[in-house]
Amino acid sequence: MEKTIAQIKADALDALKENDMAPQAIQDLVVKFLGRKGEVTQFLRNISKLPAAQRPMAGKQANALKKELSAIFDEALDVANNRAGQTEAPIDVSLPGRKKPRGTYHPITQVNQQICDIFTKMGFDIAEGPEVENDYHNFEALNIPKNHPARDMQDTFYVSDNIVLRTHTSPIQVRVMEKQPPPVRVIAPGKVYRCDSDLTHTPMFHQVEGLFVDENVSFGDLKGVLTAFVHQMFDDQTSLRFRPSFFPFTEPSAEVDILCVMCRGKGCRVCSRTGWLEVLGSGMVHPAVFENVGYDTNRYAGFAFGMGVERIAMLKYGIDDLRRFFENDLRFLNQF
Repeated sequence: MEKTIAQIKADALDALKENDMAPQAIQDLVVKFLGRKGEVTQFLRNISKLPAAQRPMAGKQANALKKELSAIFDEALDVANNRAGQTEAPIDVSLPGRKKPRGTYHPITQVNQQICDIFTKMGFDIAEGPEVENDYHNFEALNIPKNHPARDMQDTFYVSDNIVLRTHTSPIQVRVMEKQPPPVRVIAPGKVYRCDSDLTHTPMFHQVEGLFVDENVSFGDLKGVLTAFVHQMFDDQTSLRFRPSFFPFTEPSAEVDILCVMCRGKGCRVCSRTGWLEVLGSGMVHPAVFENVGYDTNRYAGFAFGMGVERIAMLKYGIDDLRRFFENDLRFLNQF
C-alpha cells in the first residue's frame, strides 16, 4: 500500500520536473491526479477493497498526499503564471490612451429636448399622458364626435371600439384641464401613432403640443409665442406666416409656414417652388373643448399648437427622407 501511494507521488513530481511547463499543462496534471477520475481519487474509492485493518492507514496516507499534491500544484501554477506574464510585451505608459466610443442622443431626441427647452423658458410646464387612450379623450372631448369626417384625417390604430393608440398628444391637454383650473400653460411631448408610412410619414412619430389658457388671451399672443419659437429653433432671419386652416378643436385655426430653409424663399424642389414650408398647426381653443372640461367660456380664452418633431428635425437639418431617422445607420447618426 505504501508503495502505491509513493508511486503516485513520484509520478506527479516527475511530471512537474519540466521547467518550461505551461499553466494549462499544470491544470491538466491537477485533473489527472486530483480530479474526479484522478489517480488519488480512484485510490480513495478503492480503499473499501482492502482488509479492514489496512483501511484507516491507507485513507490517512491518501488524504495527506492529496493535500500535499494540491499545494505543490498551486505553487507550480503560480510560478508558471508569473513566467508567462514576464514574457508579454511591457506596457508603455507614455502612449496615449485608447478612447472608448461614446454614444450620444438620437437627433429626434435632441430636437425634442430643444423644443421643450424653448417653451419651458417661456414658462410652459411639461405634461405627460397615456399612449393607449380612450375614445373620449382622444376625440370626443376635442370636439370630434363619433362619425365626424375629421376622424378620417387621423388614420387611427384601434385597440377596441373605445380604445385607441393616441393619434396626437392633445388628450394630455384635456386631462390637464380636467385636473386644474386656469391659468394653464403646458406643452405635451410624446409618441403618437397613425396608419401611415411614406417618405414623410411613419406609423409612430413624435409630437409636441402646447396649450395656453387664461383671461384676455388673443391670437396675437399665439403669434408672439410661435414667432419666438421659430426664431430660436431656426434663426432670427427665418420669416413665418399664418395660413387659414381647419382643426375641430380650434377656431379660428391656422397653419404656420416658415421661409424655406433650403432656398430662402426663392423656390426649390423641397418647398415645391412656393418658397414656404409648413411646420405646425395652431389656433384659438374651440369653446366646445372648454365646455367639455368645465371652463367658463365667457371668462377664459386660450390657444393651442402642435408640431411633429420629425418634421422640425428634417427642416432643421435639411433631411429629405424621414426613414433615415429610423434605419440605425451610424454613418448618418454620427453626424449629429
